[in-house]
Amino acid sequence: MNYWLIKSEPFKYSWDQMVADDSTFWDGVRSYGARIHLKAMQNGDICLFYHSNEGKEIVGLTRVIKEHYPDPTSEDEQWVAVDVQAIKPLTKPVNLATIKANDHLSSMALVKQSRLSVGPVQEFEFEEIMKLAQTTL
Repeated sequence: MNYWLIKSEPFKYSWDQMVADDSTFWDGVRSYGARIHLKAMQNGDICLFYHSNEGKEIVGLTRVIKEHYPDPTSEDEQWVAVDVQAIKPLTKPVNLATIKANDHLSSMALVKQSRLSVGPVQEFEFEEIMKLAQTTL
């Protein structure tokens, strides 16, 4: 199992909407780097759900339930989407300032490649986030 971070602007698609929908397709990604990560996602992988721009915090957990397929919002077949399902909210959201200040997390893709909308999370980073969030999987 691998871990990922997926970003969404809450005014476009919030964690509350993710929970209400139960599952959704993660589409509209138009970054070559993020596309590589979407293509690497496998069923059962866990994604940290991050509110970007507004809030700037990890707020929930999702699971990949369908591996990459052509993005239905694009006519260009090079772009892909995956399906994710809500698992649970974090007991305590973890904000970007906390992540940057934490020695175990300061090298996360979220920090080093801040414009990337989908990025990898190392297992030890995931475990540290869960500890800070006071959440178990």
